[in-house]
Amino acid sequence: MNNIIAFNIYTPVEVAQQIAARVKERRLELNLTQKGMASRSGLKFATYRRFEQTGEISLRGLLQIGFALNSLSEFETLFTQKQYQSLDNVLSEQTITRKRGKKK
Repeated sequence: MNNIIAFNIYTPVEVAQQIAARVKERRLELNLTQKGMASRSGLKFATYRRFEQTGEISLRGLLQIGFALNSLSEFETLFTQKQYQSLDNVLSEQTITRKRGKKK
């Protein structure tokens, strides 16, 4: 049995392309053209088309797309998960809950 843990490490470019692909999928589910999606999100058609092709877009543009797709709330959890440097950091933050009150 293999005990090696596999990590999926993506580059920023790959993540951007994956996001663009998911947006395109959602657009097609809604039966919208690229022009329709650009209009709905308040972006220029060329900007939206470039986003779907390359994943390149400004943060504001991505938020506008999220708003147009009724998915803006998905951005609220971005960067909210605490990152730990070691197992000691995780353990030091755990609080011990008492099972009984103090004796008098």
